[in-house]
Amino acid sequence: MTMQKTPTHLWIVGILALLWNSFGALDYTMTQFRVAGWIETMMPGVDPQIVFDWVERAPLITHFFWAIGVWGGVVGAILLLMRNANAVATLALSLIGAVGGLVMGMLGSADRPEELGGSGIDPIMVGVVFIAIALFAYARKQKANGVLQ
Repeated sequence: MTMQKTPTHLWIVGILALLWNSFGALDYTMTQFRVAGWIETMMPGVDPQIVFDWVERAPLITHFFWAIGVWGGVVGAILLLMRNANAVATLALSLIGAVGGLVMGMLGSADRPEELGGSGIDPIMVGVVFIAIALFAYARKQKANGVLQ
């Protein structure tokens, strides 16, 4: 069986997915390593210690969802660019992580400091979930079309 030429849209989606998820991985890493300058840049006017304290208080399952969401997205994007069918399962894990993060964020929103938006649904996390759904759906479609092997 000969492999078909890689469609241009796969390169576009794959590169954008890698950039998007790499930003998430950078944010995850900088937050876990408590890099105050990162928080100051991303959240001007917010005391980084407030962020670090809030993240530290989060349940372990929240960290688990965050990690699989972020790193699953990075690996899934790389697999997508490699035209590897495992991108579908990996992006499914990333989606589970994103949904889990959204749910945990909603459950723990009462504890979210006012400086971080207070209680309620985090619109950024909603966006993350929508992008994760779109990437998973795209990968499934490309696998069904024979683009991913």
